[in-house]
Amino acid sequence: MKKSTIWLLAIIMALTFSVLLYMQMSYIENMVKMRNEQFSEAVKRSLYAVSTQLEQDETKRYLAEDIEENQKRLLTIELGSTAIVSQQKTYVSPDGSSISTFNIQEYTFSLPEKKRPGSSGSISSTYKDMQEVLKNQYLYQKGLLENVILNILSTASNRPILERVDTEMLSQYLQAELRNNGLNIPFQYAILNPKSKIMYKSAGYNPESNATRYTITLFPNDPSKRQNQLAVYFPTKKDYIFDSIQFSIPSFAFTLVLLVTFIFTIAKLFRQKKLTEMKNDFINNMTHEFKTPISTISLAAQMLKDPSVAKSPDMFAHISTVINDETKRLRFQVEKVLQMSMFERQKTMMKLSILDVNDLIAGVLSTFKLKVEQLGGSIDADLDADDAIVEVDEMHFTNVIFNLLDNAVKYAREEAPLQLYVRTLITGNKVVIEVKDNGIGIKKEDLKKIFEKFYRVSTGNVHNVKGFGLGLAYVHKIVTDLKGTIRAESELNKGTTFIITLPLKNK
Repeated sequence: MKKSTIWLLAIIMALTFSVLLYMQMSYIENMVKMRNEQFSEAVKRSLYAVSTQLEQDETKRYLAEDIEENQKRLLTIELGSTAIVSQQKTYVSPDGSSISTFNIQEYTFSLPEKKRPGSSGSISSTYKDMQEVLKNQYLYQKGLLENVILNILSTASNRPILERVDTEMLSQYLQAELRNNGLNIPFQYAILNPKSKIMYKSAGYNPESNATRYTITLFPNDPSKRQNQLAVYFPTKKDYIFDSIQFSIPSFAFTLVLLVTFIFTIAKLFRQKKLTEMKNDFINNMTHEFKTPISTISLAAQMLKDPSVAKSPDMFAHISTVINDETKRLRFQVEKVLQMSMFERQKTMMKLSILDVNDLIAGVLSTFKLKVEQLGGSIDADLDADDAIVEVDEMHFTNVIFNLLDNAVKYAREEAPLQLYVRTLITGNKVVIEVKDNGIGIKKEDLKKIFEKFYRVSTGNVHNVKGFGLGLAYVHKIVTDLKGTIRAESELNKGTTFIITLPLKNK
């Protein structure tokens, strides 16, 4: 699959998921907003109903008190007579600016014995008497209600709020009205005076600073300076709102899972694309590496067929040496290719043996020293770690040190003689091996990738440094399988240091 195709699919899917997530987020946001509005509307309806109920209770209480008072003051009047008792009531306006006096007439009456229905007399006379009774009853009730209204207007607001409101009944009213409006959840309430001071609060009333409180004016007909407030707080409101929209959470979560899966898949596609490109580079490099020794061996074999060569011992020896060297070179490259099979297995097959790491490194340095000196470089060693006994596979670990030294030769700077430095030291129960060079160094962005299979640091020309990108990956795998660690420290144009740490083994 082309890289452009992968990018096109990635962009389309990213846009699709973005729009889908945006729509779901908008839907959830609108749902929360709508549920909050519905909740607030239900609370307001409930509080209005409670306020109205408290006003009705107060009116009933005043009416009952006034009836009781008037019954005590009724005069016994002679049958057939009607008494009109005048009483003055004073009303103070809500703002206290004016005072008015009213005359309230209270009516008492009785029907004369001789006029009672069923007694002697004409039907028309009886009907007129009944009409008179009803009229008198109406006038009495009207005067009674006017008296109650004036009592409420003139005296009710002067009474303390806790005398006007039965807190137990208030709690019952709130619970009933909230339930009628579909809000069967816990609540706390408080009664506040005009200065917002708490006059009464229910047990547990302690709203948070950012919590929403719903308020309504109790007895709104009172003067503005004497109006009290009822404040209600719902401690589980957030849970109530969340429960109402939780059905949409799974769909949002599944969309996120799909998005993460998509991102992971695209990342894997790019990684596989990169590995494919690396393998193609590997094949090209392998072809180039094999082509040279094969051509040289083929040319040398043709020269051996020449009779004149057979007569010249020096020429014969030279050609034999060339064939031998190129055969070794070809065998070394084949071994490099065969190392690829190691990366497909969970663990490398090793023949572990206990040895002194200083002796092993010294043997590699003695073999490699000639090659470095031929290039005009030098190797210094400081193998002073005492009792550096480790358990390793001798062949594989020798290859590890050889690969690190060989990399130093490959990436040496042309303007500076190659300098290699190897040392060992003991740190706790581990031995540390450092291989340092003064080569071209490695960029920071490449340091994290140098141990990946087929990865090669770019040097501007794909063939200027021979190799397949397997050397450091092989080193990392061997050290890891030996329960050790390896890391690299580098500074561009100054050199690189590889640091290997292996566990010590008791003698």
